[in-house]
Amino acid sequence: MKYNKLGPTGLQVSCLSFGARSLGEVSRGAKLDQCIETVHAAFEGGINFIDVSPAYGGTLAELNLGRALRGVPRERYYLATKIGSYSEARHDYDYSRASTERSVEHSLKRLGVDYVDLIQCHDIEFGNHDQIVDETIPALQLLKRQGLVRHIGITGLPLKIFPSILDRVAPGTIETILSFCHYTLNDNTLAGLIPYLKSKGVGIINAAPVGMGLLTPEGPPVWHPAGEAIKQGCQNAVAHCAAKGVNIVKLAVQYCCTNSDIATTLVGTGRPEEMREDIAFVNEPIDEALLAEVLEILRPIHNHIFTRGLAEHRD
Repeated sequence: MKYNKLGPTGLQVSCLSFGARSLGEVSRGAKLDQCIETVHAAFEGGINFIDVSPAYGGTLAELNLGRALRGVPRERYYLATKIGSYSEARHDYDYSRASTERSVEHSLKRLGVDYVDLIQCHDIEFGNHDQIVDETIPALQLLKRQGLVRHIGITGLPLKIFPSILDRVAPGTIETILSFCHYTLNDNTLAGLIPYLKSKGVGIINAAPVGMGLLTPEGPPVWHPAGEAIKQGCQNAVAHCAAKGVNIVKLAVQYCCTNSDIATTLVGTGRPEEMREDIAFVNEPIDEALLAEVLEILRPIHNHIFTRGLAEHRD
């Protein structure tokens, strides 16, 4: 496993990391024994960074992760969680100081730890950025001084949200960003923002390397916001790989992990065998010829984006 420095945090994180949203997916039958085995499989494969949120499964992901971490030495892993988003289905977003402080306190109890290495403002495309700059971030800075969190980051889907915050805070205030669905085989628009992020000294976390299901044999879930053209274009690439006896997930994960400017890419699964498979992918060389073929197939929809959030924050 390759390890990279996560911006100014000093954390040396595995190039592939564990996105623990899957540990809260009750609809997919997340079972405690399987969750624990999946987390341990990640550790055994060299992963040392885990990302979670109270929004995932109505706090179930944090609870299951906390159970899986029992008995694991705290220095063995870096742990990230979030504040601000508590239920996408209910549009439950709260970036107030009181909610922020309460959320961190409750997350620490669910996770069974004394501190988290990274606390992130979650899905800030749904928040008032004046409030996030003037209220949320100062609250997180206080928690940092208290030793409950070590570093501060922001997350979201539209790329414009990152400069909206970074341009308004002092250098070093925000140490990481987490972007998803924007560094994939079909959409690498995050690449255009990387020089700016590097100039700000911000570490980059990438998530959803298969575009929330777009680049999988199963296809995206029914709620996926992408248009039909994007969905069909991605399935064309999936079919091409399948005809060559290759799971496109392998190519998608490898593609993300070859960019040295991206510190880590999150993959999420509740199945230990899939976790081991993803880890094996990044330890193999990428098939450059197949990559070129897939990128050509995806060219008609390349960088065709989907977005969400408050109107003023949408790309």
